[in-house]
Amino acid sequence: GLILVPSTIKMLKKKNIKLNIRDLGYFVITGLLCVVISMSFFQLAIVYTKASTVAIIFSTNPVFTIPFAHFILKEDLKKSTIFSLVLSLIGIACILNPFQASQGTDIKGIILCVISALTFSIYSVIGKMRASRYGSIVMNCITFLVGDVIMLILIGISKISTFKNVVSNSSITYSNIFIIIYLGVVVTGLGYLFYFLAMDNTSASTASIVFFIKPALAPILALILLGENMPANTIIGVLFILAGSLMT
Repeated sequence: GLILVPSTIKMLKKKNIKLNIRDLGYFVITGLLCVVISMSFFQLAIVYTKASTVAIIFSTNPVFTIPFAHFILKEDLKKSTIFSLVLSLIGIACILNPFQASQGTDIKGIILCVISALTFSIYSVIGKMRASRYGSIVMNCITFLVGDVIMLILIGISKISTFKNVVSNSSITYSNIFIIIYLGVVVTGLGYLFYFLAMDNTSASTASIVFFIKPALAPILALILLGENMPANTIIGVLFILAGSLMT
């Protein structure tokens, strides 16, 4: 959020936008949905199940985004988009292998990640509603900063040990500070910036479909970095997902 502040100030001046109470209320909603709810449930899901599984389930957010965009934003449902979605969902089903879900896939992690995907899809649609007024950079910057403030307030008042651990002295060390910076600047800052730039140039539905590339990459990276196995059903699923992405 802080890295995007200079660009945000420049954009607000360029568009001659003066933020008011109504704008603040809007960013409280986006901050809650994206930072506080969606990303928190995403990180908790990783605790209970494999990283590759979480990435795959989270990438189903277009399942929710496409109908939301259709009914809320009145976006058209194209046949190619629906066909692409079907191919991608078949791929995700192959990777998750529901018939053997008890062998390593924790149901708690799945539920947490579904909540994360659902709330992120709502955030995507709400972000599209005012993207033309603010622009992608302003949207991301203020959403992250407002979400950070809300999260800090929750950390301050919460008695749940999970939140206490976030701010304990042992949580942030020299060994992990660069990973945290990478997650904040590259993954979050630039990742969502590019995501909303894609929305500006296409549609909420199309931009969300691109998320299906993530489950194709996640198992490969999890194999290389975490040593998570990549069985035949995962490889088949990845091929379906890539086919769906190419259709879009």
